Amino acid sequence: MEFSFTSVLFYVFAAIMVLASLRVITTKNPVHAALFLVLAFFNAAGIWLLLKAEFLAIVLVLVYVGAVMVLFLFVVMMLDINIDKMREGFWGYLPVASSIGAVIVLEMAAVLYRAYKQTDLSAEAAALNIGGTKELGLLIYTKYIYGFEIAAVILLVAIIAAVALTLRKRKDTKAIDPGLAVRVKRNDRLRIVKMDAVNQRAIDAANAEKAAAAAAAAVPKEAP
Repeated sequence: MEFSFTSVLFYVFAAIMVLASLRVITTKNPVHAALFLVLAFFNAAGIWLLLKAEFLAIVLVLVYVGAVMVLFLFVVMMLDINIDKMREGFWGYLPVASSIGAVIVLEMAAVLYRAYKQTDLSAEAAALNIGGTKELGLLIYTKYIYGFEIAAVILLVAIIAAVALTLRKRKDTKAIDPGLAVRVKRNDRLRIVKMDAVNQRAIDAANAEKAAAAAAAAVPKEAP
């Protein structure tokens, strides 16, 4: 069986992606797990390039590696995560997780095998370059235009809802309104109160006299 250079690259990318995926769930450090996931995404993008799906490869790198994974790394590094507590009971759930993973792999293998058998591998089908930017654009804006517009409306509603939830008034935060701070006047910041002058020495002398009188009244008188 002869292997071409493309086949060798496919197996190299696939092997590295599988190893990186295993390290994502086996490493103890969450930052290292996120970095291994970035490595898996890069190898998946390489496989997409081998399949002549340049648009999907670029989207995978720009969206997931450039945006989502950077956000994950920031969140993981800012949070104080107790790794030992999170890993408690890991081996107890391993049989169930392995069974579910095996079922998912078998289902995906069955779907891919059926699609591989039904795929026309003729020269005309290979020349269509399915997965390229031009072909995807024609399909999105012609055949799947309604689905594309519905997805855009759903994303817009999700963005508005996220902004509305973020800007709601909360009682446990100490925030100021910049507009009120700009429109404040001098009389709102400082109030001058007029008071009569107070002679502190006279007050102290009167207090001393009252204390002496109270002390004198408290002394018992001698009997005649």
